[in-house]
Amino acid sequence: MIIIKVKKGEDINRVLKRYNRKHKRLGVIKTCRENEYFTKPSVSKRLKKQKAIYIQKKINEDMD
Repeated sequence: MIIIKVKKGEDINRVLKRYNRKHKRLGVIKTCRENEYFTKPSVSKRLKKQKAIYIQKKINEDMD
């Protein structure tokens, strides 16, 4: 649970901005989506490896 303390006289938009920043930093939505379906460990490892290969290719293209 995310707790945001509102200071006296603080603008509501500033509080919402802090909430959203904290929400993204904790990765709440990402973990909810990941836990929606079960993925086998071998599948998650394969996807992680594919992502690393993709990122490495992009870095190599920028270097050339």
